[in-house]
Amino acid sequence: MKKTYYYILFTCLLTFCTNLWAQNDNSKTRRIEIIYGGEFTIDNEKYPGATIFKSDGQRVQFRHQGLDVWCDLAVLYEEKNEVIAHGNVVLQQGDTLQMNSQYVSYKGNTKTAVARENVLLRNGNMTLETQELFFDRNSQEAYYNNFGKITDPENELTSKTGKYYVTTKKNQFTNSVKIVNRDFTVNSQVLDYYHNSGNAYFYGKTTIVGADYKVYCERGFYDTRRQLGYFMKHAKIEYDLKTLVGDSLYFDKRRQFSSGSNNIFISDTVNKTFVRGHYGEIHKAKDSMFITKKAVVITLVEKDSMYMHGKRILVTGKPQHRVIRAYPDARIFKSDMQAKCDSIHSDEANGLTQMVGKPVAWTGESQMTGDNIHLIANTKTEQLDSLKVFNNALVVEKDSLGDGYNQVKGKFLYGKFKKNVLRQIDFLQNTESIYYVYNDAKELVGINKLTCSHIKLYLNKDQQIQQTVFITQPSGNLYPDDKLHVNDRKFKEFIWRGDERIRSKEEIFSDAEKKIKPKKIKGMKTPEEIDEEENLLANPSLKKENKAGKEKAKEKPKNK
Repeated sequence: MKKTYYYILFTCLLTFCTNLWAQNDNSKTRRIEIIYGGEFTIDNEKYPGATIFKSDGQRVQFRHQGLDVWCDLAVLYEEKNEVIAHGNVVLQQGDTLQMNSQYVSYKGNTKTAVARENVLLRNGNMTLETQELFFDRNSQEAYYNNFGKITDPENELTSKTGKYYVTTKKNQFTNSVKIVNRDFTVNSQVLDYYHNSGNAYFYGKTTIVGADYKVYCERGFYDTRRQLGYFMKHAKIEYDLKTLVGDSLYFDKRRQFSSGSNNIFISDTVNKTFVRGHYGEIHKAKDSMFITKKAVVITLVEKDSMYMHGKRILVTGKPQHRVIRAYPDARIFKSDMQAKCDSIHSDEANGLTQMVGKPVAWTGESQMTGDNIHLIANTKTEQLDSLKVFNNALVVEKDSLGDGYNQVKGKFLYGKFKKNVLRQIDFLQNTESIYYVYNDAKELVGINKLTCSHIKLYLNKDQQIQQTVFITQPSGNLYPDDKLHVNDRKFKEFIWRGDERIRSKEEIFSDAEKKIKPKKIKGMKTPEEIDEEENLLANPSLKKENKAGKEKAKEKPKNK
């Protein structure tokens, strides 16, 4: 009976003193309040200057400025304004933040806590699990240094180190972070994640792997709920059996779409095709690519490469059935053949490449023109097979010893390739030729003008005319140089376009296009700007308030 009396008296005195200290304390720090103490003891050897509270059926409870702590056993240091809680500890702040653990050390003066052993922090739909968690109530930040796992309805995030911002519901990871989603995984060095939006921002080497895509970047953003993102700094997207590289990349999984800006490079290893430009798009659902701004398609033809250019290039169709369209000002460069026209249409299924609109082609020193030019490739060997020119076919080769031009024309032209080199040309219907003839001393003998129904040219390995064969009743004359008028030395279809010839892959672009420079990319926003943006996204009312405030600030005071 006597012991119970002293117990009640001590509890009353302790509560009275605690409340008195709290009321008389003029500093900013309030004392930790005892809501329920249960049984208490004092052990100055083990806990000098402290009071030990133990649950007697009802859990021990403390409170400090809106923070409640429940536990099985607590050690309170009144003078230091600190409490250490043991056993099934629950820390509650407000209506949403709750932390469970086996141990919590809380300092009232600094408003900081350290939780250990099976720590579980919940805030709304976010759960953080770790073995040691530091919580600063002043900044409303919690952080861990030895692995943690964070989950919300969409994602599971793990990292060696991390920080959680209670107010903005943001996680910041600085070491080996991984996001696991049912549709993809993310591995990153440094990453910020916002639970309200599901948006992740990358500040280091990052890889995103989905069922049919893979992304790499060192700076970027990804909406984990809609699977769309914006990537920069060594950015690369592997998508639809293609790899897209560029200074700035965009990806949208749901729309099955990706695009790139500035120095883009698309590689299609299945079709041995590579694409360059300053803007490009990949539409997976349509099996198509669109490229512009210094656009060029590079196709491997055995050991050589063929470059195809147009101000706009469109590639459509599945492998083995692709169609490439280049327009306008379309051009082709290959080491042994070049071409130029208004537009190019190339069909992989039948190996046909059509050049339309004032086409001209060069092979060796020969220039070919006509209303339409077709290149046909062998679909099995993927080598050039033949060449066709329809209507007004004309081949011109500048005379190497004089100022004239050797010319052969016909209604149709049919050329034959051997090992990707043009070796034979046949002219059919209404064929004519003008040819400068020299003797062994390289002296001009005369100018030969002939007509017949079929002319055959044989070319050597250097694409020069080696032999001309006139078939089916050729007729004509060899005119001395002074007996043939200058106007009769060229066919009416003759136009020399040698100054337009594309002599290197660099010359595949016009002078105007060579001047095209990549547009300046704004880049990603700063972390502070992103914080503000995400905060407005989570709280639309703030956006209206900010707008109203700005409009009010613009209002001019009325003159009295």
